[in-house]
Amino acid sequence: MQQLEKSISRRTFMSNTTKASLAMGFVGTGILSSCSNDAKGDGKAILATGYSQTPLAYDYSALAPHIDAKTMEIHYTKHAASYASNLKAALEEEKVDTNKPLEDVLKNISKYSTAMRNNGGGHYNHELFWSIMSPDGGGKPEGDLATAIDSSFGSYDAFVTEFENAAKTRFGSGWAWLVIGEDKKLAVGSSANQDNPLMDISDFKGTPLVGLDVWEHAYYLNYQNKRPDYVSAFWNVLNWKTVAERFAAAST
Repeated sequence: MQQLEKSISRRTFMSNTTKASLAMGFVGTGILSSCSNDAKGDGKAILATGYSQTPLAYDYSALAPHIDAKTMEIHYTKHAASYASNLKAALEEEKVDTNKPLEDVLKNISKYSTAMRNNGGGHYNHELFWSIMSPDGGGKPEGDLATAIDSSFGSYDAFVTEFENAAKTRFGSGWAWLVIGEDKKLAVGSSANQDNPLMDISDFKGTPLVGLDVWEHAYYLNYQNKRPDYVSAFWNVLNWKTVAERFAAAST
C-alpha cells in the first residue's frame, strides 16, 4: 500500500509540474537556450534566469518533514505559478526583450511598472528558492565558499546566526538573503515582499546566493506562526553544492 501511495504521489507530481510548465508558455526560451551554451564557457549561465517556471527537480514530498508536501504543492503550483503567469503578461505589455536574462530587468526595475517589479521579483525569487533546495541537502559549505563565509562572518556558526536573525526579524512578508557584493565579500540581509538585492531600488544589493522565503504561505501549514522553527529547518534542505556553484560563477 505504501509503495502504491508513493507511485500515485509521483504521478500527481509529474502531472501538476507538466501542467504548470505548459501554462507558462514558452516565454524566455531564447535565454534558456543561450544559457545552456554559455554554461560550457565561463559559467555565468548559472546566474541567468529565464521567464518560464522551471519544473521542480524533486517531488513535492521530497523535502519533508522540513517542508511538507502540501505546502510545496500549493507554493509551486499556485503562488509561484501566478507570479510567472503575471510576469508573462507584464513582459508582453512592456515589450521586454526576453532574449536577455531576467536579471537584466531586475537590475533596472525602476524603469518598469509595479507589476513587473512584483511579478519579476516573485518569479526570480522562487526560481532561486527551488534550485537551492534538495532532499540531499544539509551539512555545511566546503572549499572556497566555506573560506569566504569564515572571512566575511568570522565562522559558519556566526553566519547562521546572522542569516536566521535576518529571516526571523523581517517584518511581514519578504525574503532573507546571502549575497556576494561587487567587492566579492559576502553579506546577509533581507527584503520586503518580492523585492531582491538585484533591484536598483533595493537598499541591500548583491548577487543572491541563497534566498529564503519567509512569506507565511511558505511555512504556515506546517509551522503555523513559528517562523523561527521553519528558518532553522531550512538548513536541512539547503543544497550547498548549488550555492557553491553560484558563488564560483559570481566570483569570476
